[in-house]
Amino acid sequence: MKLNFSVIIPVYNRPQEIDELLESLTKQDFSDNFEVVIVEDGSEDSSENIVEKYKNQLDLKYFFKENSGAGASRNYGMQQATGNYFIILDSDVIVPPQYVSEVKKALENNFTDAFGGPDAAHKSFTDLQKAINYSMTSVLTTGGIRGKKKGVGKFQPRSFNLGLSRKAFGKTNGFSKMKTGEDIDLTFRLWENGLETQLIEKAFVYHKRRSTILQFFKQIYSFGTARPILNKKYPETAKITYWFPSLFIIGFDMSALFAIFGYWYFIAFYGFYFTLLFIDALIENKNIKVAFLSIITSFTQFIGYGLGFLESKFFPEK
Repeated sequence: MKLNFSVIIPVYNRPQEIDELLESLTKQDFSDNFEVVIVEDGSEDSSENIVEKYKNQLDLKYFFKENSGAGASRNYGMQQATGNYFIILDSDVIVPPQYVSEVKKALENNFTDAFGGPDAAHKSFTDLQKAINYSMTSVLTTGGIRGKKKGVGKFQPRSFNLGLSRKAFGKTNGFSKMKTGEDIDLTFRLWENGLETQLIEKAFVYHKRRSTILQFFKQIYSFGTARPILNKKYPETAKITYWFPSLFIIGFDMSALFAIFGYWYFIAFYGFYFTLLFIDALIENKNIKVAFLSIITSFTQFIGYGLGFLESKFFPEK
C-alpha cells in the first residue's frame, strides 16, 4: 500500500506553538508530499494568521470549529483529511527533519495500523521543561512506558505523537469523548478490533509539555484520574503497577512520620532513590540545575498521578 500521510494537529489558544511546529514541518527531508490539517478548537487566540504564513510552503488545510476538546478535534481533522494514514501531533511539539521519513521507513518495513513515537527535550527548552521531560520518560520514574525501547508490555501510543491508518479510524471511530486518557482508550479499542500498534523509536518529537510546576501537576493529576476509569472500562488491562505512584506517596508520608519518632531507615530509602534519580538526570542532561529540578518534577509527578488515581478510584464522579 502506498502511504499518503495527513498530519492532524488540534490547537487551542497556542498560536506561538503552532508557528514553531509548522516551521519544523517545512524542514522535513521527506521527498513525497504530505498534507497538514490544522483544527482550531474554538480558540479565542486564533492561529489563522500563523497558518497563513505557511500556505506556500506546506499543503495546508485550516478549520475553525466550536470547542469540543482535543479528541473530537482530531476526529474532525481525520474526517477532513485526504490521506490514508494520519499522523497526529500535539501543537506543543517540534519535529526533527527526519521525522516523516522515519515513519514511512518503519511502516514500510513493518506495517501496523497504529504507531506511537517517543519524545525528547530540545536544546532550546527551559531547564524546567527538560526536567519535566526527564520525569516523564525516565525508566526510574515511568518504567519506560512512554517511549523507551525496553518499556514493559505492549506499547500504548500517546496522542502527542501517534499514527493511525484510515482503516483503523473507520473501525474504531477514532477518539472517544474522554477528556483525558482518550489515547489509551483508543489503543485498547484498536487491540479489540485485532489491529496492531508499534513503537517507532526513531520517530521522536521534541515535546514542550508544561512550563510551570503547577501546570505540570494539574496535567499529571488528570492522567491519574483517567486510569481507574480505563481500568473499569477495560478490566483485563488493569495492572498493579498503576498503583505504584499512590503507594509511593503513601509510603513517603508514613516514612516522614516514622522519621519524626527517630526511625530514619524508612525515609533513607527515599533519599537513596532521589539521589539515584539526580545522578541519572545529571548524566542524561549534563546540567546540575536540570538534575535538581528533576527531583522536584519527579516528586510532583508522583503526587499528581497518585492523588488523581486515588480520588478517581475511591471517590468517582457520579
